[in-house]
Amino acid sequence: MSFSTADKKDDLQHLKIRVAEGDEPAFRKLFDLFFAHLTQFAFSLVKSKEAAIELVDEVFIRIWNNRTTILVIENMKVYLYKATKNAALNYLSRKAEKQIHEPFDDIQIQLKDEHNPESLMITNEILIKIHEAVDALPPRCKMIFKLIREDGLKYKEVADILNISVKTVDAQMVIAVGQIKEKLKGHLHMPSRKNFQKN
Repeated sequence: MSFSTADKKDDLQHLKIRVAEGDEPAFRKLFDLFFAHLTQFAFSLVKSKEAAIELVDEVFIRIWNNRTTILVIENMKVYLYKATKNAALNYLSRKAEKQIHEPFDDIQIQLKDEHNPESLMITNEILIKIHEAVDALPPRCKMIFKLIREDGLKYKEVADILNISVKTVDAQMVIAVGQIKEKLKGHLHMPSRKNFQKN
């Protein structure tokens, strides 16, 4: 659907009035008029077709849910593009935050060589098993284990860094130590969580 330059403004105003009254066919016309262009615009920002479609859908859902206030929008086209742009930027912000705080799959654990009699008894085979056990941990669990075991941070410090509770850190360490012990059963005595700095 498209409007000529001459009557586009009047027709948009008419559509807005009908949408404000709860006219679903009018809302569908508004949707059809802008959806393709807004989706292309969103795609240019987020580089994902699926995300672009979802973002534009959300913009129109908000318009329908707040349809009684649609008449205060002076320029519908500008409003829709701004709303789409804001939605895309929010999406990118959430995505960036997630990439910073959650995907820890590439974290490399470097176990310290403590040069004590116990460490000297660890064979290369056992070291390989330890690394395999650590690598098999869930991403966040592995990150928490790394910060505490390798970097020597306290539970509260890790909680502050990852913006989670100390209880969550404790629970993740229970999981980490438990899973590593299970994989190394019969090969090595793992230290309990009491050996880590909890406070």
